Amino acid sequence: MATDYDSPRKTDDDLSEDSLQELQARRADKAASIIDEDLDAGEVAELPGADLSNEELTFRVVPRQADEFTCTRCFLVHHRSQLASEKNGQPVCRECAA
Repeated sequence: MATDYDSPRKTDDDLSEDSLQELQARRADKAASIIDEDLDAGEVAELPGADLSNEELTFRVVPRQADEFTCTRCFLVHHRSQLASEKNGQPVCRECAA
């Protein structure tokens, strides 16, 4: 959740003045803000914190291509068009160089 650090903060006195009804209304608002996902037939929605230790992930790993490089700062593979500089022969991407 994003935090607005410029907004005025509540003091301890303000927090103690919140009524029980206001707090319950806030809780109901948060519960209503949950996004419902449309699931296709046969799909199961995974809940946050669900135990996935028995699940096995399978995906194809593609080796680095000739027109790609691995940034020595962030260790991500980028296309050569993202190469900002090479320091001591070590490639650095544009994001890390900024």
